[in-house]
Amino acid sequence: MPVQSRSEAMPGQAAAFRDWRRGRPFVGGLLAAFGGVEMFFSGQLDLGHLHIQLGIEGLQATVIPIALVLLGILSITMPAHHVFYGILTLVVAIYSLVGVNMGGFIIGMLLAGAGGVLVVAWMGPGAKRGKRAE
Repeated sequence: MPVQSRSEAMPGQAAAFRDWRRGRPFVGGLLAAFGGVEMFFSGQLDLGHLHIQLGIEGLQATVIPIALVLLGILSITMPAHHVFYGILTLVVAIYSLVGVNMGGFIIGMLLAGAGGVLVVAWMGPGAKRGKRAE
């Protein structure tokens, strides 16, 4: 019985999605977008009579998360500019410490920062990979 490779064993749509996903910084873009979503919901937090929102009348608490979600989506859809989008994601994530409730209570900033690092470090499908240490 011949051994099937992983791509031969997968159905057509799943294999096509896997190939599409490997051709772009997918995980980094998702983490950046999730960090923005987390920051958005932490910026709109309402605990009884206490409404937590920092920035110029809450504008930064809306603009920064939307920018992070947009940067995450753009890094996935346009992988040729991944370094630019990754650096911008890192800058916005660090600025969110000041602008959005301590960066979405640190969690959103860490998610977006890790996503930005992964987007910048992405090598692309044609990158030559070194040998693994045995």
